[in-house]
Amino acid sequence: MAGVSLKCGDCGTLLKSVEEAQEHAELTSHSNFAESTEAVLNLVCTTCSKPCRSKTESDLHTKRTGHTEFVDKTLETVKPISLEAPKVAMEIDDNASGSGEAAEEMVVPDVDNNILEELEAMGFPKARATRALHYSGNASLEAAVNWVVEHENDPDVDEMPKVPANSNVGPAKPALTPEEVKLKAQELRERARKKKEEEEKRMEREREKERIRIGKELLEAKRMEEVNERKRLMFLRKAEKEEEKRAREKIRQKLEEDKAERRRKLGLPPEDPATAAAKPSVPVAEEKKISLPIRPATKTEQMRECLRSLKQTHKEDDAKVKRAFQTLLTYMGNVAKNPDEEKFRKIRLTNQTFQERVGSLRGGIEFMELCGFEKIEGGEFLFLPRDKIDSAIINSAGTELNSAINNPFFGVL
Repeated sequence: MAGVSLKCGDCGTLLKSVEEAQEHAELTSHSNFAESTEAVLNLVCTTCSKPCRSKTESDLHTKRTGHTEFVDKTLETVKPISLEAPKVAMEIDDNASGSGEAAEEMVVPDVDNNILEELEAMGFPKARATRALHYSGNASLEAAVNWVVEHENDPDVDEMPKVPANSNVGPAKPALTPEEVKLKAQELRERARKKKEEEEKRMEREREKERIRIGKELLEAKRMEEVNERKRLMFLRKAEKEEEKRAREKIRQKLEEDKAERRRKLGLPPEDPATAAAKPSVPVAEEKKISLPIRPATKTEQMRECLRSLKQTHKEDDAKVKRAFQTLLTYMGNVAKNPDEEKFRKIRLTNQTFQERVGSLRGGIEFMELCGFEKIEGGEFLFLPRDKIDSAIINSAGTELNSAINNPFFGVL
């Protein structure tokens, strides 16, 4: 099959003629061209008759105008390509035909002169108006104006188009009066202006909706952060007050014991009768308060005393104590969040990290046993059975650990 196009070996572009190849070379500096049997695509828009030479060009046309229907006229316009330079006359061998044949003549295409005059009356240059009429298929004044709007940034928009002389066919279109031309031009400008304003308004509405949405999300996030911060501060204040109350009670008990011891050493009676009559129930209350940390009535009190004992036993190393509390809090948090995961409920006692952080400290393992952990397999593991998980105890353990970590008065007495 004879070649019907020239293909650029550098970028793959298909070109209809040697002239186009020369223009392509000047624009891109590509010089590797070869004859190809692949025809240049010719997709013609059924709405405005604009020819498109590639799928990309048709997609851009659809995006700009909304026209989606195209007719493939590639086979109708395909013809063998001439590989001779356009300005050099081609002479045929006298022995072959006996006559000379010049290169195909290129002329300005015939367009509707009436519409051309109307476009010129609207202020468009003749070359631009002729190009617009030619590439819009001489369909109408509106189609030509739309073509100019779409291609006003093309580098060759003001160059006079050229077509082969034998394909130049001039259509006839009815003329418009000067008044109709002016009205039509004004109508087209008004329509373009309204379309642009509507698009700007639509984009502004979209931007405003996005700003409102983002603003609401930021306000909600800030509100939730403030609520959580208030809850955290209230919890810390409550824990500090409770710890201070327990510390004051211990001081009072210690003062009472010292007072009683001094009276005993001085040989004085234990209490004044009048004082004993006024406070008959004080010894009972004191006995209850003294026995609270070791009485097995509630797990919470036992866990608090266990943590206090751990801190007092290792008070020379605050960093180690705080790390132990944080590790225990992590264990309790993992159990609370993932009660069905056995890996969070089973701990090897010989694990080096566990020993360094919790196991080697007096009271660490006892605290975990208070939370429900049991020694299994000969004391090699600490294990919390799934059916023995008590959410209230786990939550209480977390509360006591938080208090031990954040309360500066925890365990000082």
